[in-house]
Amino acid sequence: MAKESISNHLLELRTRLLRVIILFGILVIAGIPFAAEIYSFVAAPLIGMLPDGGSMIATEVASPFMAPIKLVIYVALLFSMPWLFYQAWMFISPGLYKNEKRFTAPLMLSTIILFFTGVSFAFFIVCPIIFKFFIGMAPDSIQIMTDISQYLSFVFKLVFAFGIAFEIPVATILLVKSGIASKSSLAEARPYLIVLFLVIGMLLTPPDIFSQLFLAMPMWILFELGLLLSRDKS
Repeated sequence: MAKESISNHLLELRTRLLRVIILFGILVIAGIPFAAEIYSFVAAPLIGMLPDGGSMIATEVASPFMAPIKLVIYVALLFSMPWLFYQAWMFISPGLYKNEKRFTAPLMLSTIILFFTGVSFAFFIVCPIIFKFFIGMAPDSIQIMTDISQYLSFVFKLVFAFGIAFEIPVATILLVKSGIASKSSLAEARPYLIVLFLVIGMLLTPPDIFSQLFLAMPMWILFELGLLLSRDKS
């Protein structure tokens, strides 16, 4: 009976993952015709700040073709995340108690909103500040020519890191609601968590202190928000 139950759960998990993969594939195929437009939009924060003579370059033979295709894949993955969150919540929800299921919809909606808030914060606020600082610090003798593949990797690593990091309030509420941790224990662990946020910022962002602090500080603030909104399991 237990083996049958495990098999059913694994079958459901496979089905839900396939649904995510199918949507991801559809988004990739639909986005390929618009690869040039998507690239222009994503490259705009840097191109608009480049000094006279600065430009984006391709250092590999296949980069002019592959970079926009990779970008479409990145964007498709980005917009597949709400569907992934939904499938994850639907997989988990049957195991929740009736009173806990009431929080499923608000938490799922919060998960999606916070993810795209983090993505938007990274792309529209953090990236321009970082680019402006780096370009402004470059000596006059250096001609700025950024490789397109490196640029896209930098941006999307930062964007996804912020999107995931902004889920901290949901994670905090779930920890307290499930009884895994109490508000008081999380509050007492605050100094260690701040160090953890700094380490996560170091691991998930490009190797510069500004990106790391831009990620670590919101994580701390969002942790405090999650702690404020959470209520101990009765």
